[in-house]
Amino acid sequence: MYKPILCLDFDGVIHSYTSGWKGPRIIPDPPVPGALQFLQEALLHFDIHILSSRSHQWGGRRAMKKWLIQSFVNEAEPYDDCPEWLRDEVAAKAFADSWEEDARQFGTEIVKAIHWPIFKPPAFLTIDDRAMTFNGVFTDPRELKQFKPWYK
Repeated sequence: MYKPILCLDFDGVIHSYTSGWKGPRIIPDPPVPGALQFLQEALLHFDIHILSSRSHQWGGRRAMKKWLIQSFVNEAEPYDDCPEWLRDEVAAKAFADSWEEDARQFGTEIVKAIHWPIFKPPAFLTIDDRAMTFNGVFTDPRELKQFKPWYK
């Protein structure tokens, strides 16, 4: 079944990016609140592509994948503090391993369902913290210099 492509920027959209750029393989911050649940739900409706300035750099895509898997593990641990949506998803696909391993397996399945391109895909929609929608009228370049992403 065809699903439209939803292209997501990584830093500032999935990764909270509060520490700023540390290199393509260093991803120190937690996810943006709600990002993990959004990814899980959006995969039902879209062909997700995560693109970043890290994507074309050595080790960048691998680092994002590892970070995302570990983020699912961190969100699920400890079991008593695991959000209900994640507890239900992990439990539904449990492999009778430890809770941490089941959460890691769930995160791995999510990562495998996502595309990790090195070039911008022909997306139906792109979500990026450093973009604006073009409405047919060009903004004064001096005004563009005042742009700030949501977290600043």
